[in-house]
Amino acid sequence: MNAVSPPEDPISSSSGASQPIQVFLLDDHEVVRRGVRDLLQAEENIAVVGEAGTCAQALVRIPALRPQVAVLDMRLPDGNGVTLCRELRSRMPELACLILTSFDDDDALLDSIMAGAAGYVLKQIKGSDLVTAVRTVASGQSMLDPATTGRLMASLRRPQAPTPQADPVLAQLTEREMAILNLIGDGLTNRQIGETLFLAEKTIKNHISRILAKLGVERRIQAAMLVGRDRDQSLR
Repeated sequence: MNAVSPPEDPISSSSGASQPIQVFLLDDHEVVRRGVRDLLQAEENIAVVGEAGTCAQALVRIPALRPQVAVLDMRLPDGNGVTLCRELRSRMPELACLILTSFDDDDALLDSIMAGAAGYVLKQIKGSDLVTAVRTVASGQSMLDPATTGRLMASLRRPQAPTPQADPVLAQLTEREMAILNLIGDGLTNRQIGETLFLAEKTIKNHISRILAKLGVERRIQAAMLVGRDRDQSLR
């Protein structure tokens, strides 16, 4: 008489369930990395497989380790999490990027969405909620709030009504382009503007090219003069 084998445990027999979620941490503050690592490592099915403090380090280590989830700080000494997310996902489309930031900013959230981030959470988040966020994006779901995302997309589609005092030439610019133009008027370089808005310097150059075309000028100093004139009029 043949012995009957006991039924397999569906959890232990499942290839996905028996393997921990592999996570990579990127933050330039060691204390923050240590806190997040300890929090995640306390979970039995989550393993932190690597860490970095700069974008350059992350670009080398993440493709080598191939984690399922990359928790990326927004502001870094040599770049930002959004640009890094875009670069990593171009190499590893299966990677789920979770942007962790101190800044509750609609533009940064929109940039994260456009870069392909699976989630965007604030550093003020509760530990248990961060664990949930990691599990959520690892399962292929999104941690981007539908209401916030919908509001952002609606604002993009809705033309901005100029104020009565607004220069009609400047009124044709988008909010992002106007923000860049104001920073040009403040004398910031492309690199400084990128650091302020968490965008790559190349992206800023592309925005400025469109701004100059819309304003009908060839040089950024001419654009700066236009925004300076608009500021003077608003003070009258």
